[in-house]
Amino acid sequence: LIMRRIKSFMHAFNGIKMAFKEEPNFRIHVVATIMVIAAGLYFKLSTTEWLAIVIVIGLVLLTELLNTAIENIADFISPERHEKIKTIKDIAAAAVLISAIVALVVGLLVFVPKVF
Repeated sequence: LIMRRIKSFMHAFNGIKMAFKEEPNFRIHVVATIMVIAAGLYFKLSTTEWLAIVIVIGLVLLTELLNTAIENIADFISPERHEKIKTIKDIAAAAVLISAIVALVVGLLVFVPKVF
């Protein structure tokens, strides 16, 4: 039972590693995450501010991973160009865009007052 749990975690970490290796947008989000964490440490964010930042970081990384999974499934099901597959991929990409916009707004609300 414990070995199965360990294996499932290994699969999950492998998925993160594969996304980092194969998805430029995921790498961009990870770099942005590192920069935001560094800025948070520099500005000594409050617990509430960290809570907001951690939630939106998780939201962006989560939607990027789900988008990648959806794109991979869509490409597997229909390797040739198909209008319905394009719609599915566009909607999944829109989820990432919305999460990134929300993260940007939260970031601005937290960091702009500290900068000025």
